[in-house]
Amino acid sequence: MTAPADNLRINGDRLWDSIHEIAKIGPGLRGGSNRQTVTDEDAEGRRLFQKWCEAEGMTMGVDEMGTMFFRREGTDPDALPVYVGSHLDTQPTGGRYDGVLGVLGGLEIIRQLNALDIKTKHPIVVVNWTNEEGTRFAPAMMASGVFAGVLDQADVYKHTDAEGKTFGDELQRIGWKGEEKVGDRKMKAFFELHIEQGPILEAEGKDIGVVTHGQGLRWIECTVTGKESHTGSTPMPMRKNAGRGLAQITELVHEIAMSQQPNAVGAIGHVDVYPNSRNIIPGKVVFTIDFRSHLLDVLNGMVDRLQAEAPKLCEALGVSFECEIVGQFDPPAFDEDCVSAVRRAADRLGYSHRDIVSGAGHDACWINRVAPTAMVMCPCVDGLSHNEDEDITKEWATAGADVLFHAVVETAEIVG
Repeated sequence: MTAPADNLRINGDRLWDSIHEIAKIGPGLRGGSNRQTVTDEDAEGRRLFQKWCEAEGMTMGVDEMGTMFFRREGTDPDALPVYVGSHLDTQPTGGRYDGVLGVLGGLEIIRQLNALDIKTKHPIVVVNWTNEEGTRFAPAMMASGVFAGVLDQADVYKHTDAEGKTFGDELQRIGWKGEEKVGDRKMKAFFELHIEQGPILEAEGKDIGVVTHGQGLRWIECTVTGKESHTGSTPMPMRKNAGRGLAQITELVHEIAMSQQPNAVGAIGHVDVYPNSRNIIPGKVVFTIDFRSHLLDVLNGMVDRLQAEAPKLCEALGVSFECEIVGQFDPPAFDEDCVSAVRRAADRLGYSHRDIVSGAGHDACWINRVAPTAMVMCPCVDGLSHNEDEDITKEWATAGADVLFHAVVETAEIVG
């Protein structure tokens, strides 16, 4: 396998201009983006991406989940394609770079190969996965999950948004429900470029994150049940305050995660208090714990400790505790050969880099189950993402896309 010459680079100005051109579609209120999945804005962004890809001579395929595949032919028609991409959908108050950088970074690879008249043995396919964010229709990474066989297509078609509209109907309405069966495509490899969505690379002054693992996840829905009573007239020793159970379990979750450093995390993000009245002691609290680690034993151990200790804390308070796992996936370890290709690319190009664990879920985490996969990360300012103030520099975007270019083209094998 011949590595690309170290003077081969993408056009950073062109990539940067494309990112900000597509950001004009579904603009946020403060300079970010609001292109939620299968909305009219999503459809318009898709059409612009299609226009750009077809201008480079690529042919389009669309599967029944609306995922877009743009193919540049290789010299060997029987060679498995190398896939590269991410997602164009955003959070309601999302930034300009989350997902978009990975899709347009893939397009930039094709633009530069065409500009330099470079051919590859393997075809290269640029992908826009549908509904990575999961903000309008749960769950996240929906289309890649169906592609990898971990989500059921008929089921996710029925998932509804806040207005009761179904995913399947909305996909059909915007005109992006394709005819291609989901998951039929075979890949030589898949690469995804993404902003870090965390503070490590910027804090350490590193250009590139070489992603070795994704974090596994356990979402645990907990219910603490006490007894509703008047806040003014119920003596303190006689109270069965479910809110105290929440408070102590919050500290327990923090302690459990801190005991498994580095890389393990845990927090309570969603809380419902009943009856949620200012003069009634809470009789019930329902909340969700999010535990994550890139090590399966650590992840399961955190859940085991919670299930062992939380009931005892609650029993001492005179309240009861119940829990169930309502969301989970095991930590993916990305393909060693693909990860090495990313690392070699960073070395070849002279970019500083470090191995990193992805703290967020990405389409690559599901695709890793069906094809060799790796991810490239670039820094983002203050680690901020899922926020309109999300920001990166043109230099960071260019470095990430340069490394992506080299890893993809090395894997696709230059001809001549």
